[in-house]
Amino acid sequence: MTEESRAETAVSLGDLIERHIAAQLATADAVRAWDERRAAGDVTSVVYLNGLLDVARDEEAGRMAIVNHRPRDDRESKLKLTYMAAYLFATRGTLNAAEMDSVLE
Repeated sequence: MTEESRAETAVSLGDLIERHIAAQLATADAVRAWDERRAAGDVTSVVYLNGLLDVARDEEAGRMAIVNHRPRDDRESKLKLTYMAAYLFATRGTLNAAEMDSVLE
């Protein structure tokens, strides 16, 4: 087991989910703030897009931490599947093949 794998399993799925939800809320807040700044002419389109890209990366990192998390038991497995299903329904998103394999392990 690598150091990175051990670090990932040391964090509970519940903590990862809380972090991901916080990242999603921060993303929504940032989009609103950047939209207001852009509408006021305070920022250029490039600055606007770079600002949104930063918060999108944080949200993606949180989502990937959940996708790659190895459940400790059956309860965590069900929680992971339920959370990912709810996330995909809410965002109308999809998983690529590697992400789907990781979620189903």
